[in-house]
Amino acid sequence: MRTLPPLALATALAATLLLTACDDDKASSDDAKNADRPGSSACAIGDLGVEVGAGAAPAAGDTGNVTVTLTNNGAPCTLKGFPAVDLAAEDSTTSVSPEEGAKAQPLTLGKGSTTSFTITYVRGKAGAAQSLAVRKASFTLPGASEDAHDLTWSYGEVARRDGSSSGGAAQASVSGFESAGD
Repeated sequence: MRTLPPLALATALAATLLLTACDDDKASSDDAKNADRPGSSACAIGDLGVEVGAGAAPAAGDTGNVTVTLTNNGAPCTLKGFPAVDLAAEDSTTSVSPEEGAKAQPLTLGKGSTTSFTITYVRGKAGAAQSLAVRKASFTLPGASEDAHDLTWSYGEVARRDGSSSGGAAQASVSGFESAGD
């Protein structure tokens, strides 16, 4: 059996201890899954381009969709949750709830990446007390502390959920963020 000189053995032992004590600033796989990564701050409306497309409901009782597409023009960012959407009429505002059973999935947007969400609504009868005469929709992003982005609503009145002539929530829902493009 070959033995190492004491000095070589001590040097090898010291090198081994040094290497095992080094911290290379890499997180363990569990830490990486549970921690926010650099550049994954909440998306800000000011860094996003906004486009709106609609499949408006043609008549009272029909369902329509308003799709909002967001393009990230800034640094990578993350959307964690649902967009907060409000529908505003002249005398009232109602918040739109997420689609029933929908679960928000975190979505990271790199520069130039797009995402979209959809507001689905039931068109109300024009001038009816059971309809909300929406003039504006506004939305904020989850985790963002800035003002809402306003959209002109030109898709007709929205039926009230409970059919009441005042106060009732709009028959509308909002989807979670979905990947768009390639």
